[in-house]
Amino acid sequence: MSNAVIVVEAPVTVAPARAPGRSVAWWGMVVTIMTEATIFAALISSYFFLRAASKQWPLGGIELPELRDSVIFSVVLWGSSAPLVWAERGIRRGRLGALRAGLLLSFLMGAAFIFHTVDDFQKLHFGWRDNAYGSIFYATVGLHAAHVVIGLLMSLVVQLKAWQGRFSAERHLTVEVYALYWHFVDAVWLFVFP
Repeated sequence: MSNAVIVVEAPVTVAPARAPGRSVAWWGMVVTIMTEATIFAALISSYFFLRAASKQWPLGGIELPELRDSVIFSVVLWGSSAPLVWAERGIRRGRLGALRAGLLLSFLMGAAFIFHTVDDFQKLHFGWRDNAYGSIFYATVGLHAAHVVIGLLMSLVVQLKAWQGRFSAERHLTVEVYALYWHFVDAVWLFVFP
């Protein structure tokens, strides 16, 4: 038996830092947003159908909700996209501090909106079972509020990773995907806002 050793050289390939095109996570969020947009479109269409089919709106003599505070907190929610854009731009430039500050400010603005929404629900003089208006109002606004809460929970995860130093100028896909979702939630409120 021979003591010969056969040496085979295999080519070494190095994977690119990021594959060209959009990531699976990005596309997954886009598909999720498209699905959610369809649900909101169905609810908003139902609202307008019910309104057009009713002689009196809102039904049952319900007074329309007071909008002054809601307008203020709507502006707060819509404005929460600005610090998130700042956070995204910051991490693209490797500025972890800008990412952390932007995420925190955006989170606080979203949380203020949710606290106001819960307070508003408690002040309303109608329930979701009272009539079609109550049902469509609570379904649409409640679904949006649930999306804001989901966004806030996602923000906490992203913030935790930011404080752990897991993002850099080259590695921040999670921030991009989260921001896509949050901007969608903000944009939907333009159509849901009573």
